[in-house]
Amino acid sequence: MAFQTPFPRPSATRAGRFWRPVLAAMVALGVGCSGIVYAANNSVQGAKKEEGGFDGDAPTAILVEASSGSVLFEKNADELRAPSSMMKLMTAEVVFNAIKKGDIKLTDEYRISENAWRRGGAPSGTSTMFAAINSKVSIDDLLHGAIIPSGNDACIALAEGMAGNELTFANDFMTKRARELGLIKSTFGNSNGLPDIRNKMTVRELSVLARHIILTYPEMYKLFGEKEFTWNKIRQQNRNPLLNAMPGADGLKTGYTKEGGYGMVGSAVQNDTRLIVVVNGLEDAEDRATEAKKMLEWGFRSFETRTLIAANQPVGYAKVFGGDSRSVKLTSPDPIKVMVAKNGNDKLIARVVYSGPVRAPVAAGQKVGVVRVWRGANVAMEAPVYAAEAVGTGSTMRRALDGAQELVIGMFRAGVEKL
Repeated sequence: MAFQTPFPRPSATRAGRFWRPVLAAMVALGVGCSGIVYAANNSVQGAKKEEGGFDGDAPTAILVEASSGSVLFEKNADELRAPSSMMKLMTAEVVFNAIKKGDIKLTDEYRISENAWRRGGAPSGTSTMFAAINSKVSIDDLLHGAIIPSGNDACIALAEGMAGNELTFANDFMTKRARELGLIKSTFGNSNGLPDIRNKMTVRELSVLARHIILTYPEMYKLFGEKEFTWNKIRQQNRNPLLNAMPGADGLKTGYTKEGGYGMVGSAVQNDTRLIVVVNGLEDAEDRATEAKKMLEWGFRSFETRTLIAANQPVGYAKVFGGDSRSVKLTSPDPIKVMVAKNGNDKLIARVVYSGPVRAPVAAGQKVGVVRVWRGANVAMEAPVYAAEAVGTGSTMRRALDGAQELVIGMFRAGVEKL
């Protein structure tokens, strides 16, 4: 059960099994006569077309503002599908992360095995960087080959060089790293997205991955915007059609397999605002490019950034167990921002969600939970919140009273669950 109040205060209501929400704000931004906008299909977020909403053909799609993570539109965003070559973003992130940690260097070289050459190189008939069998290629060049011409041989060489074989790379590197990034649904059977029943991702998780790459590796991200790459005297163009079709477009990856259809992860910047689009399951390459471009243009045209809560201002309060204070004030070091519709039809509700009560002692700056902003029935954005001050351990009597209270609440909940 979710408890709502227009003023920040501690809440004794539990939501789910362990989650305790406290309403941080009920925010109505430019509310028109339409009030809260609920889509007819809960898998679709956004207003109807006649109300200025987006009307798209992609079976699965999502549009996200990169800075705040605001979701502007989604359609079946949590449906698992074959990601095809868009899955190369996960391989690239694993390599970027290893470089950032110092485990590998761009100048390190990996050998192009017969397996990499035969399954992903010239004999494969798939997208390739045309690396020669048994040649040694630097990680820098392999990344160029994997990202710009979408070389399957480059991905296999990176996987074999880092993990010994591709399956180990998929299991112990890609899957492990995906879980660290919060991608809980994605599964991988290889490094490149070639047909494999284990290759599954959602457009939401692809957007999260793309946003992470953009924000975490700004220098490496520039690779996605390079328009051509030459290797073995063969010059190839970047497969991303947005780079030449839309102002500000600079990434990321296209993909196609028979199982997944045509898809792409794209990103563009206009007027200091970056949007990320992901579509998948379309029937041809032209539709893929048109749909992604149309969605980005609609996003830039229809939304603007608003600040809900300024940096270091109270967002809400969390209940404390066994502390010298019954609650702790929560803040965010960064402004809580969200993209809202320019037509004024958005109504947003923000709540703080945390696992609680929070046990004392609580350190100042300790992460306590997240603030989630809903647009209608869908989460529009999410940001972490932190304890604004320290809370020390309370007296023995305080801890005993809090323990008794939690025991009573637990018994009550257990009784309700049996009904």
